[in-house]
Amino acid sequence: MDKDTRNAIERVTQRARKLLEEDFAAQLDGDFDVHQGGAVAAKAGGHLSARQAFQRERIVAAIEHKRAAGMSAADSVADYLRDAAFTTLNRFVALKMLEARKLVQECITKGEQSAGYREFCGMAPGLPLLPDSVGYRLYIESLFDELSTEVKVLFDRRDPSSVLWPKRATFEQLLEILNATELARVWGEDETIGWVYQFFNGQDERKKMREESQVPRNSRELAVRNQFFTPRYVVQFLADNTLGRIWYEMRGTNTVLADRCEYMVRKPSEELTSRAKKDPRDLRVLDPACGSGHFLLYAFDLLLAIYEEAHADPASPKSEATGRTLAEDYPNLDALRKAIPGLILARNIHGVDIDPRCAQIAQLALWMRAQKAYRDFGIGRAERSQIRKSNIVVAEPLVADEQIAKEFVAKLGDVELGRVFTALVESLNLAGDMGLLLRVEQFVARQCKRGQTRDLFAPPEERIRAALARFVSDEGTQASTRRRLFADDAAHGVALLGVAEKTFDVVLMNPPFGAGSARAKQDFEKAYPRSKNDIYAAFVERGIELLTAGGRVGAITSRTGFYLPRFQRWREEVILQDAPPVVVADLGLGVMDAAVVEAAAYCLQKAEGAHS
Repeated sequence: MDKDTRNAIERVTQRARKLLEEDFAAQLDGDFDVHQGGAVAAKAGGHLSARQAFQRERIVAAIEHKRAAGMSAADSVADYLRDAAFTTLNRFVALKMLEARKLVQECITKGEQSAGYREFCGMAPGLPLLPDSVGYRLYIESLFDELSTEVKVLFDRRDPSSVLWPKRATFEQLLEILNATELARVWGEDETIGWVYQFFNGQDERKKMREESQVPRNSRELAVRNQFFTPRYVVQFLADNTLGRIWYEMRGTNTVLADRCEYMVRKPSEELTSRAKKDPRDLRVLDPACGSGHFLLYAFDLLLAIYEEAHADPASPKSEATGRTLAEDYPNLDALRKAIPGLILARNIHGVDIDPRCAQIAQLALWMRAQKAYRDFGIGRAERSQIRKSNIVVAEPLVADEQIAKEFVAKLGDVELGRVFTALVESLNLAGDMGLLLRVEQFVARQCKRGQTRDLFAPPEERIRAALARFVSDEGTQASTRRRLFADDAAHGVALLGVAEKTFDVVLMNPPFGAGSARAKQDFEKAYPRSKNDIYAAFVERGIELLTAGGRVGAITSRTGFYLPRFQRWREEVILQDAPPVVVADLGLGVMDAAVVEAAAYCLQKAEGAHS
């Protein structure tokens, strides 16, 4: 995507953000008595309808949840306002991208004259007669509900950040912005949603953060300061020389990836490493700072070819997951192709980030990529399996609201599980600041040493998720909204534990760089004495820990670690000892758009017996 196109997306994103935030701030202040200074009226005003009063309860519950997590009153309101604007913008950007891929009928390109709405009105002729375009809103919300069965994190209307809806004038301006001629070509590009994510937080905001504090003061600042899009060629270079190279060695060079991976480095006289074959379902790829999922999208493309080659290979091994080969589980290529997109999202690719907005973007991008795969395979919408599982995890404190947590533990009816859950809450206290740098898997080992059975954690998701589902069963009250927010936090905490307990064949990343969050400084330096000089160095160390023996890390970072004296321990004890470089590209300045950093892209291979 060229610079002019990116600049156009940036202008549109910033304009849309300003438009939505001004509208939503006025609604919060004028309708719901929620003020930008942080003041929130004790109860709903008499001017609100019953429906509006319920909406206000959800808004206030979300703001209180943020305050329970440690935000000030003003910051809680500001953060809710950002969430609402971001979610609304993303939903309409998503609809434009889904239209371009013919995954939905034309729905917003022509506003109320869109073909999809006209057809919808044919089934309910009274809709256009409703005042203030309420009928059109009902149509759009019905699309959200349909899409939320698979892309839940973005389109779920139970999410409190989706309570506000733009006023009619704002809505019309938003559609006009998104339907501008200069953007007509961008909606078919996979990268577009990632650029919207990056440009939502403007350069002025980042500059202000840096002027006010040299180090990120909280997890949000850490995320915003490090939102730099990875260029496609860098993504390919790193994935080709990790996932591509591993499969190339497993296949003894006999693979279509030999030609498809154009950046794979091969020396004319090299001796090929002997690498045992794996069933593709047992190959795991992780991006521990996944952002909008750019690395994972390209990994998806490579995995499509990997699955088909393994299916056709009579010597392909049995899967650890099923005990059977691909050919045994899927008797023909058509059956396999119907399963591949869902298998890749459920089994192969994993992403973690401290920014909850990433979950919206990355899950949507991967779902759209799966739909493209179905289309390319010639599988119609009616024949496609619903994609209900992806492994995109938000790293955040498991519980922000202590009162709700205590209620949950009290209702568990399982003293031992309650004790484990309470300990897990404590272990994840800094998850929002450290993400997967937090060695949460050590929590399980500590519990087992205390004599608690491993069965408590095998699998932890099912036991705790079932209890959470029961806990949020009450509907229609502010308490239920607070419980649902608690359940979302808990589910991500449990999922983070699930990721941390796995080992991976490939770790791909463009990690944050510079200082970590001020709140986590002491714990970070204690956990990473060899890599504490820069957070990117710690991500590389952690990535190596999470690899299987012979697995590969592919990273783009500052190149300072390769020559500055203060990184000597990192170079000698982490890189050269645990995972020597196999490919290094010194890229210099100007690689990551607005990031002022001299970058290097490199791949490391974990040595046998290296520290885990």
